[in-house]
Amino acid sequence: MANMKILAVDDSPTMRRIIINTLGRAGFTDIVEAEHGKDALAKMEAEKIDFVITDWNMPEMDGLSFVTNLRSKPEHANIPILMITTRSVKEDIVEALKAGVNNYIVKPFTPDTLKSKIDEILKGA
Repeated sequence: MANMKILAVDDSPTMRRIIINTLGRAGFTDIVEAEHGKDALAKMEAEKIDFVITDWNMPEMDGLSFVTNLRSKPEHANIPILMITTRSVKEDIVEALKAGVNNYIVKPFTPDTLKSKIDEILKGA
Protein backbone atom coordinates (compact mmCIF):
# COMPACT_ATOMS: atom_id res chain seq x y z
CA MET A 1 0.00 0.00 0.00
CA ALA A 2 3.04 2.30 -0.09
CA ASN A 3 1.85 3.63 -3.45
CA MET A 4 -1.44 4.84 -2.03
CA LYS A 5 -2.27 8.54 -2.36
CA ILE A 6 -2.59 10.34 0.97
CA LEU A 7 -4.29 13.69 1.52
CA ALA A 8 -2.67 15.75 4.30
CA VAL A 9 -4.98 18.49 5.58
CA ASP A 10 -3.61 21.12 7.98
CA ASP A 11 -3.71 24.91 7.99
CA SER A 12 -0.10 25.02 9.19
CA PRO A 13 2.45 24.61 6.35
CA THR A 14 5.00 23.55 8.99
CA MET A 15 2.73 20.81 10.28
CA ARG A 16 2.02 19.62 6.72
CA ARG A 17 5.77 19.49 6.10
CA ILE A 18 6.28 17.41 9.27
CA ILE A 19 3.50 15.01 8.23
CA ILE A 20 4.86 14.72 4.68
CA ASN A 21 8.42 14.11 5.87
CA THR A 22 7.21 11.54 8.38
CA LEU A 23 5.12 9.78 5.74
CA GLY A 24 8.09 9.83 3.37
CA ARG A 25 10.25 8.09 5.95
CA ALA A 26 7.51 5.48 6.34
CA GLY A 27 7.56 4.86 2.59
CA PHE A 28 4.52 6.93 1.58
CA THR A 29 5.52 9.42 -1.10
CA ASP A 30 2.33 10.19 -3.03
CA ILE A 31 0.92 13.01 -0.93
CA VAL A 32 -1.56 15.77 -1.76
CA GLU A 33 -1.76 18.81 0.53
CA ALA A 34 -4.78 20.89 1.55
CA GLU A 35 -4.95 23.78 3.99
CA HIS A 36 -8.50 23.35 5.31
CA GLY A 37 -11.66 21.31 4.85
CA LYS A 38 -12.99 23.19 1.81
CA ASP A 39 -9.65 22.89 0.04
CA ALA A 40 -9.53 19.20 1.02
CA LEU A 41 -13.02 18.50 -0.37
CA ALA A 42 -11.99 20.06 -3.70
CA LYS A 43 -8.87 17.88 -3.77
CA MET A 44 -10.97 14.79 -2.95
CA GLU A 45 -13.16 15.52 -5.98
CA ALA A 46 -10.15 16.15 -8.24
CA GLU A 47 -7.98 13.19 -7.30
CA LYS A 48 -8.29 9.55 -6.29
CA ILE A 49 -7.33 9.76 -2.62
CA ASP A 50 -6.80 6.51 -0.68
CA PHE A 51 -6.19 7.82 2.82
CA VAL A 52 -6.89 11.10 4.66
CA ILE A 53 -4.87 12.67 7.48
CA THR A 54 -6.57 15.78 8.81
CA ASP A 55 -6.14 18.39 11.50
CA TRP A 56 -9.19 19.42 13.55
CA ASN A 57 -8.81 23.17 14.17
CA MET A 58 -8.68 24.94 10.80
CA PRO A 59 -10.24 28.05 9.22
CA GLU A 60 -12.87 27.87 6.44
CA MET A 61 -13.95 24.35 7.37
CA ASP A 62 -12.64 22.48 10.39
CA GLY A 63 -11.61 18.85 10.42
CA LEU A 64 -14.79 17.60 12.03
CA SER A 65 -17.03 19.28 9.42
CA PHE A 66 -14.72 17.96 6.71
CA VAL A 67 -14.97 14.39 8.04
CA THR A 68 -18.75 14.61 8.43
CA ASN A 69 -19.02 15.96 4.88
CA LEU A 70 -16.81 13.18 3.48
CA ARG A 71 -18.72 10.45 5.31
CA SER A 72 -22.02 11.73 3.88
CA LYS A 73 -20.81 10.96 0.33
CA PRO A 74 -21.17 7.29 -0.68
CA GLU A 75 -17.90 7.35 -2.65
CA HIS A 76 -15.96 8.44 0.46
CA ALA A 77 -17.96 6.56 3.09
CA ASN A 78 -15.20 4.02 3.66
CA ILE A 79 -12.03 6.02 3.08
CA PRO A 80 -9.63 5.68 6.02
CA ILE A 81 -9.34 8.93 8.03
CA LEU A 82 -6.73 9.70 10.66
CA MET A 83 -7.18 12.88 12.69
CA ILE A 84 -4.17 14.68 14.15
CA THR A 85 -4.99 17.37 16.68
CA THR A 86 -4.03 19.16 19.87
CA ARG A 87 -7.45 18.34 21.33
CA SER A 88 -7.00 15.49 23.76
CA VAL A 89 -10.09 15.47 25.97
CA LYS A 90 -12.11 12.30 25.82
CA GLU A 91 -15.30 14.06 24.64
CA ASP A 92 -13.49 15.43 21.60
CA ILE A 93 -12.06 12.04 20.73
CA VAL A 94 -15.50 10.42 21.04
CA GLU A 95 -17.00 13.17 18.86
CA ALA A 96 -14.34 12.64 16.19
CA LEU A 97 -14.88 8.88 16.19
CA LYS A 98 -18.66 9.38 15.94
CA ALA A 99 -18.12 11.68 12.95
CA GLY A 100 -16.32 8.83 11.23
CA VAL A 101 -12.63 9.21 12.01
CA ASN A 102 -10.89 5.80 12.02
CA ASN A 103 -8.18 6.80 14.45
CA TYR A 104 -6.77 9.75 16.30
CA ILE A 105 -3.32 11.15 17.19
CA VAL A 106 -2.72 13.96 19.64
CA LYS A 107 0.03 16.48 18.81
CA PRO A 108 2.95 16.41 19.32
CA PHE A 109 3.49 12.92 17.93
CA THR A 110 6.45 10.82 16.85
CA PRO A 111 7.04 9.38 13.36
CA ASP A 112 6.59 5.90 14.88
CA THR A 113 3.17 6.83 16.26
CA LEU A 114 2.04 8.14 12.87
CA LYS A 115 3.27 5.03 11.05
CA SER A 116 1.73 2.63 13.58
CA LYS A 117 -1.67 4.41 13.48
CA ILE A 118 -1.69 4.25 9.66
CA ASP A 119 -0.77 0.55 9.81
CA GLU A 120 -3.51 -0.10 12.40
CA ILE A 121 -6.13 1.61 10.22
CA LEU A 122 -5.02 -0.24 7.07
CA LYS A 123 -5.06 -3.61 8.84
CA GLY A 124 -8.52 -2.90 10.18
CA ALA A 125 -9.86 -1.63 6.86
